[in-house]
Amino acid sequence: MSTPQSPDAVRETVRTAYDAVARTSSSCCAPTCCAPSDLAEALDGVDPKEVAQALGYSEADLAAVPDGANLGLGCGNPQAIAALSPGETVLDLGSGPGFDCLLAGRAVGPEGKVIGVDMTPSMLERARASASEAGLDHVEFRLGTIEHLPVADRSVDVILSNCVVNLSPEKRAVFSEAFRVLRPGGRLAIKDILAIGEIPPDLAGDFVALTGCVAGAVPVAEIQQLLSEVGFTDVVVDIDASSRELIDSWMPGRGAGDVVASASIQARRPETA
Repeated sequence: MSTPQSPDAVRETVRTAYDAVARTSSSCCAPTCCAPSDLAEALDGVDPKEVAQALGYSEADLAAVPDGANLGLGCGNPQAIAALSPGETVLDLGSGPGFDCLLAGRAVGPEGKVIGVDMTPSMLERARASASEAGLDHVEFRLGTIEHLPVADRSVDVILSNCVVNLSPEKRAVFSEAFRVLRPGGRLAIKDILAIGEIPPDLAGDFVALTGCVAGAVPVAEIQQLLSEVGFTDVVVDIDASSRELIDSWMPGRGAGDVVASASIQARRPETA
């Protein structure tokens, strides 16, 4: 199946795919699970805890949240670069089933606040149930897109995201919104998939590669430029060379690990304009 062309069509394709993931009782580590027709087969026998550990989460992280919050999605652990402190307000872009939000909620404590934004109602349902089960009243989830955040100006200290920005067809809008909602001095700490080579046509135009976080990846230089253009400073992008095996496992035999990689992306909104 070829990828959709318009931004709205891309978002609807991604929403439909992840709705199918959210409605399953377990998880997946391969992007084929994001194509509804391949979902059941891809989920068979996959352990989301093992996937999360491969992404850098500890056993303590997994034990700290209800099982329903971890679907084994993502390309890394943004908590590792966020350096969260008690009392901070945290926003998670594309919060999915709530795994990173619940971990952030424990890190910032009840004096802090965590907001997860996701465009898939079924993901929000899972996330809210997990937050309630965990007793984290200061963690909330809102329906919305990451290009149009339902969050007030200058109200957030830290923005997290885990393998979601690559899914957006309008990345400049994502970063502009991120800049808008951050307080002066606030920081961006995300894990995402970036292009490290030219994505071949058979991947760039493929439905599974799109919903599987490969086809929508853009080069490191483009991400750096976009962040700088919307106003961010202290932009640092670190490619994780060890992610190749993980990415190749998503799409065996397609060579995805040759052209995309997981990356840590950090930036800051200046204290003054």
